[in-house]
Amino acid sequence: MKSNGFIENNNYRLVYEEQGYAVLEADITETSLNPFNTAHGGFIFGLADTAAGIAAHSFGRNAMTVNANIEYLHAITSKKIKAEAKCIKNGKTISVFDVDIIDLERDRVAAKSTVTYFYID
Repeated sequence: MKSNGFIENNNYRLVYEEQGYAVLEADITETSLNPFNTAHGGFIFGLADTAAGIAAHSFGRNAMTVNANIEYLHAITSKKIKAEAKCIKNGKTISVFDVDIIDLERDRVAAKSTVTYFYID
């Protein structure tokens, strides 16, 4: 995974990658929290988009997000979460990924996301 400020600033790290699949983990720190002391929705969403983006790039192509949505199922008060991105469609110009955000301390899915990418090469 290419290093960049967004990934580093949010404590995201690549755990595993194969074609069409990526797993990232993130440490939740004070800067990751909302005013209610739970993981901020934008922090969670960013992790989902980043995991799906790495999985999209695993096909050897450059891609940009064209659509993304997320369902927040549980508030996250844990110190570490994981994103698992799986390709559900890989076409000529569009790819689609399902992403589960897992609360590692509670061992449950805390959010689900679907991210669509457009290949730009």
